[in-house]
Amino acid sequence: MTRLLSRAFALSALVALSTAVLFTACQTSNDMSQSDDAVAPVAKKVPFEMTLHGDTRVDNYFWMRLSDAQKEAETPDEQTQDVIDYLEAENGYIDGKLAHTEPLQQKLFDEIVGRIKKDDRSVPVRNRGYWYYTRFEDGKEYAISCRKKAGDEVKYADCSGKEEVMLDQNTLAEGHDYFAVGGMGVSDDNRLLAFGVDTVSRRQYTVHFKDLVTGEMLADEIPLTTGGATWAADNKTVFYTLKDPQTLRSFQVYRHVLGTPVEDDVLVFEEKDETFSCGVYRSKSDQYLVIYTSQTLSQEYRVIRSDDPMGEWSVIQPRERDLEYGISHYGDHFYIVTNLDAKNFRLMRTPVGATTKDNWEEVIAHRDDVFLEGIDIFKDYLVVEERKNGLNQIRIRTWDGAKDDYLSFNDPAYTAYTSSNPDFDTEILRFGYSSMTTPSSTYDHNMRTGERILLKQQEVVDENFSPENYASERLMVEVRDGVKVPVSMVYRKGVERSGENPFLLYAYGSYGSSMDPYFSSVRLSLLDRGFVYAIAHIRGGQEMGRHWYEDGKLLKKQNTFNDFEDVGRAMVDMGYTSPEHLYAMGGSAGGLLMGAVMNQAASLFNGVVAAVPFVDVVSTMLDETIPLTTFEWDEWGNPVDEEYYHYMKSYSPYDQVKAQNYPNTLVTTGYWDSQVQYWEPAKWVAKLRELKTDDNTLLFHTNMDAGHGGQSGRFRRYKETALEYAFMLDLEGIQD
Repeated sequence: MTRLLSRAFALSALVALSTAVLFTACQTSNDMSQSDDAVAPVAKKVPFEMTLHGDTRVDNYFWMRLSDAQKEAETPDEQTQDVIDYLEAENGYIDGKLAHTEPLQQKLFDEIVGRIKKDDRSVPVRNRGYWYYTRFEDGKEYAISCRKKAGDEVKYADCSGKEEVMLDQNTLAEGHDYFAVGGMGVSDDNRLLAFGVDTVSRRQYTVHFKDLVTGEMLADEIPLTTGGATWAADNKTVFYTLKDPQTLRSFQVYRHVLGTPVEDDVLVFEEKDETFSCGVYRSKSDQYLVIYTSQTLSQEYRVIRSDDPMGEWSVIQPRERDLEYGISHYGDHFYIVTNLDAKNFRLMRTPVGATTKDNWEEVIAHRDDVFLEGIDIFKDYLVVEERKNGLNQIRIRTWDGAKDDYLSFNDPAYTAYTSSNPDFDTEILRFGYSSMTTPSSTYDHNMRTGERILLKQQEVVDENFSPENYASERLMVEVRDGVKVPVSMVYRKGVERSGENPFLLYAYGSYGSSMDPYFSSVRLSLLDRGFVYAIAHIRGGQEMGRHWYEDGKLLKKQNTFNDFEDVGRAMVDMGYTSPEHLYAMGGSAGGLLMGAVMNQAASLFNGVVAAVPFVDVVSTMLDETIPLTTFEWDEWGNPVDEEYYHYMKSYSPYDQVKAQNYPNTLVTTGYWDSQVQYWEPAKWVAKLRELKTDDNTLLFHTNMDAGHGGQSGRFRRYKETALEYAFMLDLEGIQD
């Protein structure tokens, strides 16, 4: 009943919008001021009322919302032209306001790109008799995907054969402002390559197929997919996932046989519950094809043998509310990571022929102080990724339990993770490691002997760079309710607690996504100019275990914002910085964090950078036609429920903008963003301009060719990074 009410409200609102807003737009003159160095754009106001639970919200900027059809039309209608005019006026305004920083922006861009090795390649990964890798060439923006035949050696040193270029993305990208490849997969006979291409930046991929022997592209093309296709063992059948063209929800899995018309493809699964999305993959053992369907609090898996693509799919365990699980296949069993009676998850196994939860038996028990994140299965070893005290752990044990060890790491704050390990029958574990002072490193670890070999460490092309020039700290900051929040920090050695250091505090804090401490050569441009950089591991992430996530979502979401504010105040109290030199940055749901904290603690920060910010929370969660809405109710709540409506409204950045001073602010978005629609930040900026009582800078930039991830390409994306850095450095009076 709740979902039906939500849909009815959303549809009625859209009908009202199409009538009221377009009618008003025809009769209201566009009083937007011309953008120049002195005068900011002023967006026109078209009042649009939304009433629910006896509460009326008036949105003066609802008119900025365009449909996909409007954006894609060759000739813009009047409303579309009004929106484009506003976005371009804002782009012109930021160009004018930051014109004096253009030399600094160019210098920052040159620095950032200059540290990147131009002729580079990834560490090859062995699979089915080939070494696969990507490489880059000087002067080119995109990767070249390659492989070499492997010999009898399973070690990295064996990668010395003749190179085969599978896909040169630079060639494919010619003529496109945006280009991305997703979901590359090779058939079992190593002959055919499936890959997806997105040239719009809405994460809708068209799947293509290439014959790697002849170099020819096949005629088969499958549009509107999630990217790539999953091969059956017969080298001719693939399974792929379609997206709803409006909501972009992944909701259907189809079977395609090469050489047959795509319109004849067979629908093998449809997820009809709009709070779930689905997909398909192949087990590491290669023996099973797997369809998964998932929402925040529940998953369901179904399988068939990969050598029987026309067979009947069988469900592992039917979905249940609040039951989460994931599967891996090994021999006669499926291994299952689950929260069944285990908040921090535990590992179970079940016979292939009897997979429901009443057949599950425990392999690794639940622990209150250890969060079980995932597993990787090998013939002789089980590798477990865990998290304890907020830090990653990699655990290696033999199947008989005779050996059970943890890899050791030395940095106070770091990230470690299992990397690409497609080879089942090997004693070599590939893993990655990085810290805030240690460049990203790839290792091969012999699980039998314990020998660890460094295969590659990110090369920082700067003769003055040395990890020894920087220091890292990990602090535990007690926040207002007594909880201790981890903070990972890095700065150039010699920085003292003078209270005057420029300080950038970053966080995300949603979806249980953990922000681990990592190295960034890009960040050096701030550190070398005296900035301290810190990640606040606030609630809403999962750094400290499952409870850390649950205490930062739904009706406890305010903890996320309070944690960030309190960490910022602690940095001031500890003498690292002051409000005159403290900056905050976050993107997407981290942009929501920025907006909420700006409303509740505006005087704490000198500047804020909000990238693709999710700020119109109530309206978006009421509209099921917007991508991501329906399966995010378990993250934010469904505002059709009155309790969630009022709670959500209490922190929604757009709804809570008020007449007060705000910090200097830079907001960025992408016109084609499918995750957070461009109109959310656009409306937010317009409302901030209308109500803020200060003379601080408010800048807004829309990339008219990009989506949620920004500009495509290896180097072009750093133009926006240079803009963000120049914005903060300019506020610090740093011009070089």
